[in-house]
Amino acid sequence: MSDWNQQIIDEFRANGGDVATNGFGKGLVLLHHRGARTGTERTSPVAAIPDGSGAWFVAASKGGAPDNPAWYHNLLAHPDVEIETPDDGTVDVHAAELVGRERDDAWELFKQRSEGFRSYEERTSRTIPVLRLTRR
Repeated sequence: MSDWNQQIIDEFRANGGDVATNGFGKGLVLLHHRGARTGTERTSPVAAIPDGSGAWFVAASKGGAPDNPAWYHNLLAHPDVEIETPDDGTVDVHAAELVGRERDDAWELFKQRSEGFRSYEERTSRTIPVLRLTRR
């Protein structure tokens, strides 16, 4: 895990999910996932948007890189995971990739949230996946 990710994880846990670094505030969750091939347990801080029904959207943007982040592949292989949230503590969730209009509508929420997400889309030729994390 990168030092930057660990710094964000430590700040998240020390401040009840409120991360001042990069102005994240309470906009992150800590995603616990298992390696698709290795089964190794990992934790990744990811931007999350509540969907209004008790679930969260997460976007596999990877800063606009040409490939998807490893955690995306891990969720496809092992979709039952847990997240640490700023307001609800640790929650067991099931990850499902959104498609079509549902994906596009959720992606719009990310672009409205920050200029960064708009720029990620401009940097890559791939369609950035969006997943819904639904409580189990």
